[in-house]
Amino acid sequence: MSTSTTVEYDRPPAYDWLTPSPREQVGWDVDVLYGPWPRHHRDASLAEVHRRLDRSPVCGALALSTRGPLFDDRAGNEETLRDLADCPELLPVGTVDVRDAMTAEDRLDELAAAGVRFLRLFTVEQAADPGFPGYRRVVDLALARGMVLLHDGDPRRYGPPLMDRGADVVFLDLHAYLLADFLLMAREEPGFRVTTRMLSGPDSVERVVHAVGARHLVFGSRTPFMDISPLTLRLRYADISDDERDAIATRNIEELLS
Repeated sequence: MSTSTTVEYDRPPAYDWLTPSPREQVGWDVDVLYGPWPRHHRDASLAEVHRRLDRSPVCGALALSTRGPLFDDRAGNEETLRDLADCPELLPVGTVDVRDAMTAEDRLDELAAAGVRFLRLFTVEQAADPGFPGYRRVVDLALARGMVLLHDGDPRRYGPPLMDRGADVVFLDLHAYLLADFLLMAREEPGFRVTTRMLSGPDSVERVVHAVGARHLVFGSRTPFMDISPLTLRLRYADISDDERDAIATRNIEELLS
């Protein structure tokens, strides 16, 4: 019995993917939240985000407090800036209440003064359709300030109103089933990007890279509400070049930050 146990411990890992690979290294994850969320009954504290990132191949992230989209945009932005002030590996993302576009200009000025480059829109939670005046006003103000939009919702609905405006937009919720529609828009819009989170099809990453180029894809995981490992493994095993992999994992976001 003791001999058998020794053999078990001496064996190499059963699967290659259990051994970390440089191909899984990620510079920036654009889709990270912290704080309570009604649908997710799990630890979503900032400490838990740190714990998950520390145990992953992800080096840095763009993050914000859920207080902003769910309760109070001003207080949420202040909380995000305060909490992340001493965390260089976490860059603050701002938000506004799309339902109250009358106050959006003040919120965006506050974010710009604080050096916040990314604005996350929660149109699903705040029930804002692309044709609503408030949505159009918020987008106008954000683009006028040169902000990058981290955009939820269906890109087939929100993408067309953002075309022909020189907008930098990262769509956070694109499902693999809808990929063809995104690719048609991305052919015409150099600023349109999508995250890896829901591109779980066997060739989705490759389709984006081969159809419109790696610059249209960035890494996003929605930590801590989703597991990081399936997404880093998908990037590791994607049939793309190391240069394309580095662009998706790191370089595309660093270009937006510069």
